Amino acid sequence: MSLSDVFVSEVVGTAMLLLLGAGVVANVILPKNKGFNSGWIVISFGWGLAVFAGVFVSAKSGAHLNPAVTVGLLAAGKEEYAAGVAVTFASTMVYFAAQLIGAFLGATLAFLAYKKHFDEDADAGTKLAVFSTGPAIRSYSWNFITEVIGTFVLVFVILNFGAQPNQLGPLAVAMLVVGIGLSLGGPTGYAINPARDLGPRIAHALLPIKGKGSSDWSYSWVPVLGPLTGGAIAGLLAAALA
Repeated sequence: MSLSDVFVSEVVGTAMLLLLGAGVVANVILPKNKGFNSGWIVISFGWGLAVFAGVFVSAKSGAHLNPAVTVGLLAAGKEEYAAGVAVTFASTMVYFAAQLIGAFLGATLAFLAYKKHFDEDADAGTKLAVFSTGPAIRSYSWNFITEVIGTFVLVFVILNFGAQPNQLGPLAVAMLVVGIGLSLGGPTGYAINPARDLGPRIAHALLPIKGKGSSDWSYSWVPVLGPLTGGAIAGLLAAALA
């Protein structure tokens, strides 16, 4: 498979992930939505189903959708990222770029779908929360640790899925994401994916969102470096236990 095929596959899959993921957050927290105030459980399941859809549409490239997953496979010593896609510097950069661009596009589509609700009165932090994560209690070191742990669980379990004979595929990953959201998501909003947070944060900074306020760049390193660290640890441990 060519790297251009990988690029398109990861862009489409990550865009689908963010369109549905940011969409469920918008539905729950923006004013005058039919799903307004429906709660954390709805958000957690919505993100799980967003992953389910994204994995299906990007199966050709291995459906990484997440630089932390790519790093986990690299750290685990895998020879291929997907069937016919060798692990090289070039292929790694293609995955990263496609995931970031796809996340930006998906967040932009979610904004367009909810444009009239973004125009309604809501505080700037609520509008940012549709796009990117933020901590319930701001403590950069502890927020970083939370993201490391959550992403470790995601990547380590995904790597072990590949070692088990099952036909669950995307559903297994979707339910894993739901589980992480319900159990570990409270402190930081569980980015567990650098592209999922950074791409939409860039979209928030660039889009003409009424009353949007700051994009909170001072926090933005946490949901990037935390997941990358967690993914790398998961890959190293999976290789050591193989």
